[in-house]
Amino acid sequence: MSATAENLVTVDTAKELGLLPEEFEQIKSILGRTPNFTELSIYSVMWSEHCSYKNSITWLKTLPKDGPHMLAKAGEENAGLVDIGDGLGCAFKIESHNHPSALEPYQGAATGVGGINRDIFTMGARPIAQLNSLRFGDPKLEKTKWLVRGVVKGIGDYGNAFGIPTVGGEVFFDECYNVNPLVNAMSVGIVKNGETVSAISYGAGNPVFIVGSSTGKDGIHGAAFASKDITEDSANDLPAVQVGDPFQEKLLLEATLEVIKTGAVVGMQDMGAAGIICSTSEMSAKGKSGMNVWLDRVPTRQANMKDWEILLSESQERMLVIVHKGREQDVMDVFAKWDLNCVQIGEVIDGDRLNYFMHGEKVADVPAESLVLGGGAPIYKRDYKEPAYYAESKKFDISQVAEPKNYADVAKHLAGHHNIASKRWVYNQYDSMVGTVNMSTNAPSDAAIVNIKGSNKALALSVDCNSRYVNADPEQGCAIAVSEAARNIVCGGGEPSAVTNCLNFGNPYNPEVYWQFVGAIKGMGKACLKFETPVTGGNVSFYNQSSYEGPVFPTPTIGMLGLIQDKKHIMTLDFKNEGDMIYLIGESRNDIGSSEYVYSYHGIKNTPAPHFDLDEEYAVQQAVKGVIRAGLIQSAHDCADGGLFVTLLESAMPRGLGFDISCSEDVRKDAFLFGEAQSRVVVSVSRKDEDAFIQFLMNQEVDFMMLGEVKGNTCVVDQESFGTLAELSDLFNNSLGKLMN
Repeated sequence: MSATAENLVTVDTAKELGLLPEEFEQIKSILGRTPNFTELSIYSVMWSEHCSYKNSITWLKTLPKDGPHMLAKAGEENAGLVDIGDGLGCAFKIESHNHPSALEPYQGAATGVGGINRDIFTMGARPIAQLNSLRFGDPKLEKTKWLVRGVVKGIGDYGNAFGIPTVGGEVFFDECYNVNPLVNAMSVGIVKNGETVSAISYGAGNPVFIVGSSTGKDGIHGAAFASKDITEDSANDLPAVQVGDPFQEKLLLEATLEVIKTGAVVGMQDMGAAGIICSTSEMSAKGKSGMNVWLDRVPTRQANMKDWEILLSESQERMLVIVHKGREQDVMDVFAKWDLNCVQIGEVIDGDRLNYFMHGEKVADVPAESLVLGGGAPIYKRDYKEPAYYAESKKFDISQVAEPKNYADVAKHLAGHHNIASKRWVYNQYDSMVGTVNMSTNAPSDAAIVNIKGSNKALALSVDCNSRYVNADPEQGCAIAVSEAARNIVCGGGEPSAVTNCLNFGNPYNPEVYWQFVGAIKGMGKACLKFETPVTGGNVSFYNQSSYEGPVFPTPTIGMLGLIQDKKHIMTLDFKNEGDMIYLIGESRNDIGSSEYVYSYHGIKNTPAPHFDLDEEYAVQQAVKGVIRAGLIQSAHDCADGGLFVTLLESAMPRGLGFDISCSEDVRKDAFLFGEAQSRVVVSVSRKDEDAFIQFLMNQEVDFMMLGEVKGNTCVVDQESFGTLAELSDLFNNSLGKLMN
């Protein structure tokens, strides 16, 4: 090795790079010697939480991974892959870009969009839809507004230029996200069965190519940066934020899909976190092979980059491609056509060693298996304990809360609240129609409905997580997140199929944070088993906390894929006709726990999660599925944030059709209207179908009640007007925009 490479390092160097002392000893044992700085840098990123999942993998392995439609299980490929029939597969995945977005919101969010799309098309699937889940702090703070504007513009600019529609998502505000916002991006693509490519390397002598953009100094140690708390010094880590180019990514997409069709490709992987070292090690470990890699051949944007800088750079729009020997020209011709770099930087070798060279001298020599998840990367089981607030929340009693003197005022408070009101200020900055696959822009549905061209089928997509529920009760709250995603898909006319997740938590070394994580995994597992929606993969994002504000709410975001077998079953949420009857499927309860009503109107912060029973939820979804298939309802909309009144308002606004309903006498009025007890769906029924509708539900194991009728242009509850639709719509549609502007 070169003199530079022979500079041996100490345990203090390892600590500076984020490694524990015992991990430093483990590395020395693996290598049989003390590593040099480049080798230690390799282990520091590959054994970081972001790449190794060392503090989460034990629990992740308990999640259900098998299902009737699975083509690739969790961890097998860059993204989940599900059979959707007609000779097609659907690749989908959600990932976080939280830490970069906290420091540089525009590029942090933009590169999150770019990275998740590359995970999809690297497998051979063409991305057709994007969704996102965003969490921000108090929207009245100037810093929050800066973060929101930057993140939304980053997502919009990158996605719009790349040419993939943003079809759905969610935005939530709470003070716990003041320092550390959450930016979770999801991408969905379609591929013909048999045309996928695996992230694998094998075949001694096969050449290794880097394709796409040149390599720069952006993003170095980004994976390690994402594996520590945000502090007042985090701005010093700004070089760890990558810079994206959506136009380059569009070229890379087309070139990638074209080169796959040549049959010259052995394997391919996106260069995301940890860059070249991640792609070379993961592909080699999967194929039980090694590589010789010549780093000085890598096209660079800056002169005199060091070997470890080239290895660890997280520059965007790059891929590693393993090519069948003798087919090099076929691959180079495709990338030349699209005016992209395509340079051989290595070759596959027998054995498991990764040898990296710079100007002819070996600068690192490490076994691939020792670096990766499931190989030699460390695995820990952390201690956890129940936090004091959990037991305290159980003492909450609804009788301690005075009923409102003016219910119309509460309705207006919720309609205009930033967590309930329309997020059109956000989504109007996204192109939702490019590609002409979005079927829910002008016909709103609980799920995003995406057309599968040339097929009678459609996809139903949802991202969901009420982090306030999860904070109140991690197990129950995460089960609710899965169930609400499934409920949205069912209300859209679909059948839930599979799940991807983005698990956003605080520091795993905090026992109370780890208790939240363990509880959420348990809740997710039991709900996914119930709905037969295996977990296809996703992302764990720990360290979402600051040294001065503490951890964010535990936020296990659920991205769910559903399938609509026949487009005639697509169901929308809007009331259709004056005089249609309005029914509630499911049971209302004396419950206001963790509702927006109790949290923001009454200012009571520590209450239990809302009522939820998994069997009851499943029965309600089966009943809703049945009335949709039988053609017995005109609309379906689930009761979620804001409760029943907000659900009715959202169904009324699209066509300007009001409602006249009566509350149940068995439930406290504020709980009935504004409580967020789960497993409830509002449907509208034409009078000609009412008898058949009632008869159908009588044979189901669910509660249901007639609420009233679609009527006029006002919102009437118990013969009291809560306001005109025009008045409430103005509050609902414009509150967030006024706040942001």
